[in-house]
Amino acid sequence: MGAEFDAWVSIKENKCKVEELKLKIERRRQKFQALCEGKEYLGEVDYPANQVDYTLLDEDETQKLLTFLESESLPISLEVVKEKCDLSNIRYAQNTIERFSYQELITINTTDGLKVISVDNKKINCLLGRYDRKRKRRKLNTQVALSAESAEFLLNKPSAVQSQSKKLGEEIQSLLNHKSAREKTIIENLKSNKNSQVREFCEWVTRQECKRGNVKFGSCSKLHFKKLIHAHTDPQLGDCSFLNTCFHMDTCKYVHYAIDEDMHYQRTQAKARRELANKRAKNSATMLVSDSKYLSTTNIVITPPQWIQCDIRKLDFDVIGKFTVIMADPPWDIHMELPYGTMTDDEMRNMGVERVQDDGFIFLWVTGRAVELGRQLLQLWGYDRVDDIIWVKTNQLQRLIRTGRTGHWINHGKEHCLVGVKGNPKNFNRGLDCDVIVSEVRDTSHKPDEIYGMIERLSPGTRKLELFGREHNTQNNWLTLGNQLDGVHLEWEDVKSRYFSKYGMSLPF
Repeated sequence: MGAEFDAWVSIKENKCKVEELKLKIERRRQKFQALCEGKEYLGEVDYPANQVDYTLLDEDETQKLLTFLESESLPISLEVVKEKCDLSNIRYAQNTIERFSYQELITINTTDGLKVISVDNKKINCLLGRYDRKRKRRKLNTQVALSAESAEFLLNKPSAVQSQSKKLGEEIQSLLNHKSAREKTIIENLKSNKNSQVREFCEWVTRQECKRGNVKFGSCSKLHFKKLIHAHTDPQLGDCSFLNTCFHMDTCKYVHYAIDEDMHYQRTQAKARRELANKRAKNSATMLVSDSKYLSTTNIVITPPQWIQCDIRKLDFDVIGKFTVIMADPPWDIHMELPYGTMTDDEMRNMGVERVQDDGFIFLWVTGRAVELGRQLLQLWGYDRVDDIIWVKTNQLQRLIRTGRTGHWINHGKEHCLVGVKGNPKNFNRGLDCDVIVSEVRDTSHKPDEIYGMIERLSPGTRKLELFGREHNTQNNWLTLGNQLDGVHLEWEDVKSRYFSKYGMSLPF
């Protein structure tokens, strides 16, 4: 059928070309005759359009037309066909009739309009039978498809036992996920204060972009940034890859940013801080927690930060006693130039960390090459590795870092903190925090502050020790050890007594 249609279209196109050539020849003949007689040629001949619509009737209307031609008395004009067959487009009907003529199903006369003067009933009956077979085949295929879908639906439908089992499983899962009153009490006690200084960053970055982003100016209470454009800055270069961690900010030609302070928000927060300070001054320095299963029934005493400036390799760990939680960010030898000294792998193995803890947790920060070594150290010090916290690094604009300064093969955009357990720790909380921290990168080796909140919620009010800490690492309830601290400051009387008995006023270097 397709080949026949293409041949018929080719014939029609050829006829149009012949007619066009005839008109061109007639025009040239008339022009030549006018020139011979000395007259001006004024005749114009319109060429037929090259593009002719050869669209045919659809299958259903074609069958209707064939049935009409077979039963109607001859001759039949195109107007009669249009009137009695109720076809959608008379031009399509004319094309279809001309194609029937080409297929020798009918004979037409175009002398006085298009008329059908004879019909080959045998061929038309055969063609109508073909359409019937197609319709029956489509109907059968549809029935088979519906039957297959019904069978598949029945096969996939769970049985009554399966449905009941699934419902029971969902009920059990719902009960397991539902927090008990005790768990809700713990979460409420460990929530951040309502006057927390944490603010959400605006996705538009600057106030100007925020205003253009269909947000009314002044109505957005989120934190914005402002561009720092200096004399040496070339804004066309775009943002600096390192932003506020750039080592050459005074000469860097790329765009840097700073917090766009909101004076109204600052005044509001200053008032909230004064109210909070007055409230804390009235309250005791201790916090009573009454949950006997998850937390100690004793009062949790908040001890101010403590630190010892020392070379950890030379410090006698028996002086500082035992701790429930230890965190270490060792100066691994990562074969890079760093603003601090590093330790060899053997020095790490010989530190004797196992002496400062019998039962508790350790949080060990590791770099790419030190991951396996960190696991070996945990095993050597008597810990079972139970978890792994991932710190996903973001830049000043809270976007993922793609051009980190570390990584031999791939730029590192994250760090790992191995979590180990030793002995049988008590009075700790499970399931309060996630194992992913998304936080901004700051100075070299400056770990996210969120880790301290996670550890405090895990083991509130207990003694905690940080190894290789610096000034910014000092926290309440923590003793920080490191050679970049300033002197010695101790609060725990037992630790203070042992330390000064051992070292006096000198520093253990």
